[in-house]
Amino acid sequence: MDKTELKLRTKRFAHDCVKLGVKLPNTFLGNHLKGQLIRCSTSVAANYRATCLAQSKAAFISKISVVIEEADESEFWLEFIIDENLLEKGLVDSLKCEAHELASIFISSRITAQKNK
Repeated sequence: MDKTELKLRTKRFAHDCVKLGVKLPNTFLGNHLKGQLIRCSTSVAANYRATCLAQSKAAFISKISVVIEEADESEFWLEFIIDENLLEKGLVDSLKCEAHELASIFISSRITAQKNK
């Protein structure tokens, strides 16, 4: 998968998380989780774009590390939504899986970059 495809994939992930977030109940917890999920999932896409523009190997590694953290945090909030039974598990599972897959992809990229320093 090349960087153009990953840009589109991370952007789609962000859009899908936003759409899921607006389905959360209008409660204190629902609104908190909505904000957290939207923040970290959109950060995956935005920070990946920044990673593509990194001007050095060290900058790439630093920026991809932020992307990994945000993807992992997205997975956490999606798990939390399931744990709290705020939405049907079936609505959340595919996004939780996508967050995990994205984190795995970016971890592999970071490992490769670190080996090639």
